[in-house]
Amino acid sequence: MASLKTISPVDGRKYCTRPLASAPQIEAALAAAQKAKDGWRATPLAERIALVTKMVDALLANREAIAEELTWQMGRPVAQTPGEMRGFEERARHMLAIAPKALADVAPDAKDGFTRFIRRDPLGLVFVVAPWNYPYLTSVNAIVPALAAGNVVLLKHSHQTPLVAERYAEAAKAAGLPAGVFQILHTDHADAARIIGDARTDFVCFTGSVEGGRAVQRAIGGRFIGAGLELGGKDPAYVRADANLAHAVENLVDGAFFNSGQSCCGIERIYVHESLYAKFVEGFVELTKTYKLGNPTDKATNLGPMVRASAAEFVRGQIAEAVRQGARSLVDPKHFAADKAGTPYLAPHVLVDVDHKMRVMTEESFGPVIGIMKVSGDDEAVKLMNDSEYGLTAALWTADAAAAEKIGQRIETGTVFMNRCDYLDPGLAWTGVKNTGRGATLSALGYEQLTRPKSFHLRTAL
Repeated sequence: MASLKTISPVDGRKYCTRPLASAPQIEAALAAAQKAKDGWRATPLAERIALVTKMVDALLANREAIAEELTWQMGRPVAQTPGEMRGFEERARHMLAIAPKALADVAPDAKDGFTRFIRRDPLGLVFVVAPWNYPYLTSVNAIVPALAAGNVVLLKHSHQTPLVAERYAEAAKAAGLPAGVFQILHTDHADAARIIGDARTDFVCFTGSVEGGRAVQRAIGGRFIGAGLELGGKDPAYVRADANLAHAVENLVDGAFFNSGQSCCGIERIYVHESLYAKFVEGFVELTKTYKLGNPTDKATNLGPMVRASAAEFVRGQIAEAVRQGARSLVDPKHFAADKAGTPYLAPHVLVDVDHKMRVMTEESFGPVIGIMKVSGDDEAVKLMNDSEYGLTAALWTADAAAAEKIGQRIETGTVFMNRCDYLDPGLAWTGVKNTGRGATLSALGYEQLTRPKSFHLRTAL
C-alpha cells in the first residue's frame, strides 16, 4: 500500500508514516459526505455553531502537544509554534461570532403584497487542500466557516503535516459532529485531483503554489464549481522618509525572517526612501545578526530550518545568482554556525545593490532572504511594488495615514498595511490579485464564497 513519509527538517529523521487512502476509502468518504450534507444543512445555525465551537475547544485543549508536533513536522522554533494556536483561536472564534449576521437573510426594501429575501444556502461538500507552512492558520480560514455555513468538509493536508489533519478529525469526533460532516483523507496529488473532479465535490479551498492552483483548475475542468485559491506572494514593504526608523527595522526583520521566511505574506522585498536608506540597512543588518539559527526544539532558537534541504538550496541558488549579477550580501553565513549547504539550515541573508532583473526580487523565495532597494519617493516605490506577478499584501511605514491610504489605493494588492506586516485580521477579507489567486476568506465576505444566494419572491396578497 502506498504511504506518505514525513521527514522532519529538525534532524532529517522519518517523523511519521501514514498509508494513503485507497480508492474504496475515497469513495466511502465521498459517499458519507453526500449522505450527511442534507442533515447538516438542516441543522439550525445555532446548533452548528455550538458543535463547531466544541470542535475548536477540543483542538485548543491539546495546544501544547500540537505546538511541539508542529516544530517536528515543519521546523518552526518551539518558542514560536504556540502562536499558531493563538491565531487559530482568534480566527475560529471570530468567524463563529459573526456567522449569524453574515449568514442572515438579506431583505430588500419592503414591497406591499410581497415577502422578498435572499438566503445564503450552503454549497454542499467543500474540499479543503491545506499547506504545511501555517497548517492550522490556513486551514481554519476555510474549515470553520464552511461548517458553520452548513457545508460538509473533506480535508486533505500536506504530507509534511499529516498530524494536523488527524488532530482536526479527533476534535470533530470529540465535539460530536455527525458522521460524514467532517472527514480527512491522506492522498497523493492524483487522487486529490480525482476528488476535485468528482461530481459530489461542490467547492475547493486551496492554499499553495501558483502551479498547484493551476492543477486545481485543470482538475475542475468543465465543471461549474468554484475554487478559492490562495497562491504565491512576493510581498513588498516601503519605508517612507517620515517613517519611525527603529520601529520599521524591528518589524521588517521579523516580517522577513519569521518562520524562516516561509510565509505567503512574509516580506520578501523592501524599498526605502533614500534619506533613510543607509541607516535602515545598517539597523536591519545589526538586528539580523542577533538571530539564533539552530535546532528549533531549543527555546533560545528564533530561526529554525527550512522545511527541506531542497527548499534551502533553491534560496541559496537565488542568492548566488543575485551576487553574480552585482548584489552584495551583508550577512556572512559564517556568523551562523548552523548554516550548512545540503541541509535545511540556512542563514538569513540581506542583499543590497539589487534590482528587478534579479530573480530574488521578482520570484517568490519563500525563505530567509531579503532584498533592499533605495527609492527616491512614492512614485518610484509604487512602480516597483507593482512590478510583480503577485499581489497579496503590501506594507507601508509612514507617520501619515492619509498618505498611506492614497498610496495603498495605487498598489495592486489584496491588503495594505501601515506600520505593520505579516498579520491577518479576521475582521478583514483575506484576498489577493494577479497570480496570488482569487476569492476571499475571513470577515463576513469569507462566507460569501462558501454559500450561494437563493432568492425568495413570495406573493402574499392576491
